[in-house]
Amino acid sequence: MIQLLKRINIPHVFIFLSAIILISVILTYIIPSGTYERTTKKFGKIERTLVVPGTFKELPKHYSVKGLILGDEIEGKASPVSILGLFTSIPKGMNQAASLIFFVFIIGAVFNIIQHTGAISAIMSKLLNRFRHSPILLSALIFISVAFGATFLGMGAEFIPLIPLFLLISKEMGYDRLYGISFLLLAEGVGWATAITNPFNVQIAQQLAEVPIGSGILLRIVIFSICFVISFVYLIRYGKKVKNDPSSSLLYESSSNNVMEEELESTPLTKKHIWIMITAVVLFGLILYAVQTMGWGLIEMTGGFFLVGVLTIIISDMSGDEAMKAFIKGLELMIVPALIIGFARGIQVVMFEGQIIDTILFHTASLLETLPSIWAAEGMFVFQSLLNFFIPSASGQALVSMPLMVPLGDLLNLTRQTTVFVYVCGDGFSNMVIPTNGFLMAVLGIAGIPFEKWIKFVFPVFVILITVAIIFIAIAVMINY
Repeated sequence: MIQLLKRINIPHVFIFLSAIILISVILTYIIPSGTYERTTKKFGKIERTLVVPGTFKELPKHYSVKGLILGDEIEGKASPVSILGLFTSIPKGMNQAASLIFFVFIIGAVFNIIQHTGAISAIMSKLLNRFRHSPILLSALIFISVAFGATFLGMGAEFIPLIPLFLLISKEMGYDRLYGISFLLLAEGVGWATAITNPFNVQIAQQLAEVPIGSGILLRIVIFSICFVISFVYLIRYGKKVKNDPSSSLLYESSSNNVMEEELESTPLTKKHIWIMITAVVLFGLILYAVQTMGWGLIEMTGGFFLVGVLTIIISDMSGDEAMKAFIKGLELMIVPALIIGFARGIQVVMFEGQIIDTILFHTASLLETLPSIWAAEGMFVFQSLLNFFIPSASGQALVSMPLMVPLGDLLNLTRQTTVFVYVCGDGFSNMVIPTNGFLMAVLGIAGIPFEKWIKFVFPVFVILITVAIIFIAIAVMINY
């Protein structure tokens, strides 16, 4: 398997994602279309749209020359995605992901302004001097912080501003960019997939399954602990290998285009630097608090980070022209990551416009009904992992699949807690490898890491983590979790 991965050569990310969009368009002509009825339900102050079980109906497809080229909507029928739809799926994806795209742009711009003041270089020099002889301890502190943020609070995109810092730390400790980006992608991936109290996946799923919020926490703590240790040991072993032999890095001799190409300069720490970093840290903390307690989303977070940039300019006494040059340079660095997000979302646009997602849901549920309990639970896990490819949104996937999986689990004598557990694992672990995950692709784009290099790095530990999940799902069924 390792040798096979080494021979994988994935084309440029835009070509790769475009090819997936094209395949998805073709599938809308092959897979029958169908739809479930939807209903709305309130969870606290938030209104959600849910699938209604037992309401699936297949829709006849409408084929025509006009439909093939431009699209041809006919009431009561489904239209496969047209050639025009193929090309408009990307701008539609950009539109649907606009808040995340603008968030990424502002993060890049604000970080570049802070970096331009010299504050980051000065603080990083002090930090690295403190941990110069304890790189594993520093790595552990960062890894724990990110994993805990993901598993308890559902943090993911909130860590994007820290990517340049992770890359700098990794570089200065003698590791490569894969090591640095794993502080985010690997730690966040494990934390999200074994969610202990994550409000964006496990708590939403528990609400839909009508089980007490926060219940069943012990099993999730156990699997989180095991997966955390496995992933951290894997990262440390890779880092040690790269440090001893730089040519063993998967990124050896590969070009990059990330925000941290410059060397870390030894900059004296001044009072302005300290105030800039204190301001940034305090506002960052307030933003995270608002996300957890006030329901802030990406738009509000973007405004918060924009304020960080404005205050940095004021504290540093930077001239208007100088500030705008740094701001624009930061925006330029984010162009590729932003476009990647739009391309990835375009795949989801095609699948929904072709109305084949509900068909996949219906036939999968029908197949799982025929299997014994343990095999059905494992099949649900596989299905949720595959569904995540088409709906790479934890809450979105829960609203589509849980209304169907819960009654299915009841028929199979699976506890609702087990159904929730299966959903969380299926949604989480696959996020580490699916190219439709806009967060993953954006982070890789910011770090300048090709998708194929990330897959070669993460796939061995991904297989181990998936195996752990399969074992724990079987245990959950056997103990009536």
